[in-house]
Amino acid sequence: MDTKIKADVAEYAVIKELLKKNFNVLKPIGDRLPYDIAVEKDGKLIKIQVKYAWYDKVKKLHAVDARRTKTNRRRMLRKKYSDTDFDFAIIYIPEKEIYYIIPVAVFNSYASTISLVEENKRQRPPKAAQYRENWNLLVF
Repeated sequence: MDTKIKADVAEYAVIKELLKKNFNVLKPIGDRLPYDIAVEKDGKLIKIQVKYAWYDKVKKLHAVDARRTKTNRRRMLRKKYSDTDFDFAIIYIPEKEIYYIIPVAVFNSYASTISLVEENKRQRPPKAAQYRENWNLLVF
């Protein structure tokens, strides 16, 4: 799968999960906004950036880039998101059907790559572990 298809798979998996949890989901037209979807309740919006996690076979963990990627015909540009671009990032791990719901300030605190360790191979859990399946963060 190319990266655009992976992004679509992640977005629709997150949308499906949000709908199952009784959220009202909005999907912007096009990809010009710094967020992929939004949820609404009582007129309030939560902007969500969706990310597809890949598996790093060498490190034996899932990972996602914490930067925005734009491409043109000549090169790929990466830059950090701002804290006003979205409210939460939801990272989707397709092989395990697992979601990480991470506030934007935490997401932006990572330099470039967020590592998601699903195997119990450490003495203490990684920083992102507290956001695994933490849908309660999306409250109004």
